[in-house]
Amino acid sequence: MSVVLRVPAADWRAHQRRVQAATPGLVPVAKGNGYGFGLARLAAEAAALGVDSLAVGTPAEVAAVRDIFPGRIVVLQPWRPGEPGAEDLLADERVIHTVSRVADLEHLSASGRRPSVLLELLTSMKRHGLTVSELTEVRRVLADDSVDVVGWTVHLPMPAATGGNAAEAERLGKAGLAVRTAPLWFSHLTGADYDRLRATLFTQTRLRIGTELWLGGSVGRRTLATVLDVHPVKRGERVGYWQRTMPADGSVVVVSGGTAHGVALEAPTSAATGRQRLISAVNGSVEALGWALSPFTIAGKKRWFVEPPHMQASMVYVPGSKSIPAIGDEIPVQLRLTTATVDEVVLED
Repeated sequence: MSVVLRVPAADWRAHQRRVQAATPGLVPVAKGNGYGFGLARLAAEAAALGVDSLAVGTPAEVAAVRDIFPGRIVVLQPWRPGEPGAEDLLADERVIHTVSRVADLEHLSASGRRPSVLLELLTSMKRHGLTVSELTEVRRVLADDSVDVVGWTVHLPMPAATGGNAAEAERLGKAGLAVRTAPLWFSHLTGADYDRLRATLFTQTRLRIGTELWLGGSVGRRTLATVLDVHPVKRGERVGYWQRTMPADGSVVVVSGGTAHGVALEAPTSAATGRQRLISAVNGSVEALGWALSPFTIAGKKRWFVEPPHMQASMVYVPGSKSIPAIGDEIPVQLRLTTATVDEVVLED
């Protein structure tokens, strides 16, 4: 009895193929929790798509996909000397390392291994990257051809936050191409912007996609918890670790799914307005302290936590004597799949 992600396999894979058809140079991203599916499963899906490259987040994640995905593996976290596993991966010819500092590029150039690298350019995100003013130094380091430059990579903000990223992408892409002609790898471009850049930059382009590829479309994914126990309670009765007083007669329903699954551990919301933030809070971006609304739905309504969720289970309160589920029933649980860990992924026919 566990938390299960159920996905209609045919619809999910049809969506993947539509994204691939609309995105020449697609590079799927499989990192972190694998968008709820797990890294190994996404590596297998990427292999089935027939793409030549797969991006992971960190050096440690390479091991999870190396034996499943046959193509090249891009590590998105910039390479750093001393990072656990980073030096060892220099011996793997299938791995492409992201480089965002001149000092790290010099280190790799002197390694004697001629590693494959993506040179990251600093964007308005201000996360990682080489500045345009540093490209003269980059040109100097690249002069002896001691690293294999796979391309320039440009990691952009969300288009919705900027009104479109085409101008920034083009400016940085051209700055990189002035130093070394190589493919341009982008993220977070609209389809229209990507198509325009492909037509105007006169070099091979790649587009990394994670969320839209694995979680986009109108695929009917369902995340379900299992009812583990049901206990009738009376008004005034005290229950749980913290002995909360029940407000009325009803039932405490114990369901699978707790902090280990990401219940009540939502990522910070991207909501910009007060109303959006309020809606986000009601939908589960709360600490589950006091009478907080849980992400579990019983009889069409989200139910209140009795107390903060436990490690692998939660206790919710259902008032009255109707709409009480039976032990073993599956009930919907709303989880953000980029932060959730499910016990089982079921691809349904």
